[in-house]
This record gives sequence, structure tokens and C-alpha cells, in this order.
Amino acid sequence: MRGRAAVAGIGMTALTRRSGRTELELAVEASRAALADARMEAGRIDAVLSYHMNDSVPVVQVARALRIERLGWHNDITGGGTQAASVLGDAAMLIAAGVARNVLVYRALNGRSGTRMNTASTGPQERFTIPYGMAGPIPMFALAAQRYLHETGLTEEHLHAVVAQSRDNAAANPRALRRDPLSLEDYLVRPYVCSPLRTVDCCQETDGACALVIRDARLAPRAPRIHTVVRGGGPGCSSMDRSPDVSAIFSAHVAPMLWEASGMRAADVDVALLYDAYSWLVPRQLEDFGLAGRAELGEFLLRRRHATVNPHGGLLSEGYVHGLNNVAQAVRELRAGRGTALVTGFGGSYGSAALLVRPD
Repeated sequence: MRGRAAVAGIGMTALTRRSGRTELELAVEASRAALADARMEAGRIDAVLSYHMNDSVPVVQVARALRIERLGWHNDITGGGTQAASVLGDAAMLIAAGVARNVLVYRALNGRSGTRMNTASTGPQERFTIPYGMAGPIPMFALAAQRYLHETGLTEEHLHAVVAQSRDNAAANPRALRRDPLSLEDYLVRPYVCSPLRTVDCCQETDGACALVIRDARLAPRAPRIHTVVRGGGPGCSSMDRSPDVSAIFSAHVAPMLWEASGMRAADVDVALLYDAYSWLVPRQLEDFGLAGRAELGEFLLRRRHATVNPHGGLLSEGYVHGLNNVAQAVRELRAGRGTALVTGFGGSYGSAALLVRPD
């Protein structure tokens, strides 16, 4: 499916902490913006995809609101950050298989005023973990972070470098919710959520929506191409009882898959849109994807050599639309002249990665 599909349109709502609107209203606004950006009418859409964690609106409702009278392939995919890159693969496969020519992808949520991610689940697994302090995702990934910092020798100063750079990148982004600079002194006085993660080490809880229009590349010859998409995972920070390395996030598993499938290498990447749900995930992904070696990570971060990562501020500073806003930024970067963009999707030990390229 390499190069068979292109991202022809992107759209976003304003990102807020209290939208005062339904997820349907948010999804429709972002979708209409993406359609307008692609210069398309809604009636030409023949497939609709979305992903959610019981916090969004079904695709059939969005299609009806957009007046898509004849809906073809459609799917509500269960999942969060793992889908941020791989949903591109789902759309590209529909196009490569001839099932669809124009695919609408959206993610909508009231992630601050509605259903919040940082809450304790009451599923079967959590009944065993909650008594030990694993109440929600942050304690689990904080434990993995603590191990990773120990093994690499990274410190709170290096985590600050990640967060501060995201703020600096977001300063010129009018969509970003956090644009103020963050000094080391200010960082160190921020309260812990769960050591070693302070409040500013965690991505935002945001109300908003993002949408993409993905087309048969023959219909959008100037649009950025979906080159390669991979999805996978293994034992790690999502399955600590079975893992030889609790700090092993998705990138430890999918990075080798991505380079093998694409025939490309880290040096080919011009801009990286890394899923930065927590600050420590940035150095971990830099290492796993070969963008920086473990021995040089400390200096790499302190010298701000990661300044090209998430040039819009990422999930830490722009806002949190479960990673789809990072994909939208990748498209902006390629339109502006970048050659190849890496986009990732995090879900603990499981996730996805995609390479998007500028057309020849």
C-alpha cells in the first residue's frame, strides 16, 4: 500500500479545558474543516473511521450529521493512543484494496470536562493493581519511568529539558494551551503526580477534535503520502508481571518493524512527531527509533538537540486529542517542505508508527 493513499485534508477545533459542546458537535466541526481543506464535499466520503475509549461519538452519527447519505465501510475502533498512527494504515489499506477512495478519520473527546483518562479503572486487572497504588495510567507509567531514568542516568534536569522545549516550540502556535516558558526552577517546584512525574511531565486533558481526509493518492497528487505504517507490541510497561524490562514501551518493538518494512532509516527522518503523553517517552523513543544513542541522550536533551521533535508543542503543550493532532502537524510540516515525517502512537507496551512523505 506504499504511497497509495495521501492525507489531503486536516481540520481541528479549538482546544480547550471546557468546550461546552458535545463530542458530536466537536467531531462535525473538525470533519467539516478537514473536508474544506481537502476541497471536497462530504457526499464524496465513502468510508469513516474513528477510535475511542467510550468517550466519543459513533461514526454513523457523524456521517448522518455531515449528510453522508450512502455510507460504505465504517468502523469505531476501540483504543486510544495506540491508534494515533495505525489508523492511517487502516485508511490506506481500504484505499489500496479498492474498498474506498475517500476516507474520513476523526477523534473527538471532552477529555477534561467529560470522561477523563487519569481515573482508576475498575476492570478485572485493576482489582489486583489498585491496592498497590496503580490507580490509573500515571502510576503504572511512572514506575516504568523511574526504572528508565535509573538505567540511563537521566535526571529531573533532562525531563525538564523535554517539557521546556515543548513549551518553547508551542510559543508560536496559537492552538497551544501551554505557551509560557518553563525554567528549571519553576519545573522543580511543580508538584508530583507520581514520582518521578510532575504535573508538567504529563500531557494535558483537553476538550477538542481533530479530523483527516485520506484519499486515493491519484486524486490528490500534491498531498503528503502515507509511506509505511506498522502496529505491534510486546511485554513491557503494560504487562509488568511478564516483562524482562518494565520500561520497554511500544517503540522498542515497532521501531525495527518500521525500518524493515519501509526500507528507510532514522537518518531519513526530517521531523519527528512523537507521542509525548509523558516527558520520559521522548528520550525513550529517540533511543528506540535510532534518533539518538543511549550514551548521548543526556547531552542530546540538555543541548536541546531534540528541538525538531513536535514543533507545535505536542501533547504536552499544544493539547491532547489522543495523538491525532500530532498527525495533523506532520501534514503541515510536509506541506511546508519537510521530506519525511515520523509519527508515533503510544499505548504502553503496544502502539504504532507511521512514515509520511512529501510527494515527488
